[in-house]
Amino acid sequence: MLYEDNHIIVVNKRPGDIVQGDKTGDKPLSDVVKSFLKEKYNKPGNVYLGVVHRLDRPTSGIVLFAKTSKALPRLNKIFQKKEAQKTYWSVVKNAPPKDNDRLTHFLKRNPKQNKSYAHIKEVPNSKEAILDYEILKELDNYFLLEVALHTGRHHQIRSQLSAIGCPIKGDLKYGFDRSNKDASIHLHARELKFIHPVKKEEIHIVAPPPHLDAIWKAIKV
Repeated sequence: MLYEDNHIIVVNKRPGDIVQGDKTGDKPLSDVVKSFLKEKYNKPGNVYLGVVHRLDRPTSGIVLFAKTSKALPRLNKIFQKKEAQKTYWSVVKNAPPKDNDRLTHFLKRNPKQNKSYAHIKEVPNSKEAILDYEILKELDNYFLLEVALHTGRHHQIRSQLSAIGCPIKGDLKYGFDRSNKDASIHLHARELKFIHPVKKEEIHIVAPPPHLDAIWKAIKV
């Protein structure tokens, strides 16, 4: 757990966890957090928990939940209006064309493949996707990028980085040459800033990357 008060709870998701239930039937993170709250506060009956946003299953990092029905619609509005600042870390093998840049693509989602394709120009049924990246650190065989999202599209970072020849480590779907042993990808939701839906003060969350992973360990940022 990264943060908790009466209205919200923020957790650091492990790669492989799903945020909400899906057809796999695996226990979602939302149920794990509900169980935690039920036990912590010895609550009878059902525990209220609202899912505000999601992370891809192989991704790690910050996930925010609403603990009250008052907080959920307000948080939904903050995310819909893109008033929450989201920063990610990603590890790539190839150096990007520039040390820092803004990428603008038009992403078209293929639901059957569960994949988004990045186009330079607008195509039918595509959505504009914008992110900024910068190289934070050069490792022995990889580069650590910091990515700031300006839109929230399906597989946006994965698709856009792949489009410039920088697929994320372990991300076979978007062109990396081999998978990670634990089926994770080296994409981590590192920071989240937003105005608290009830207290109206800025909340700034920072999540450490998975500590057991050798490459994340080597970063030491």
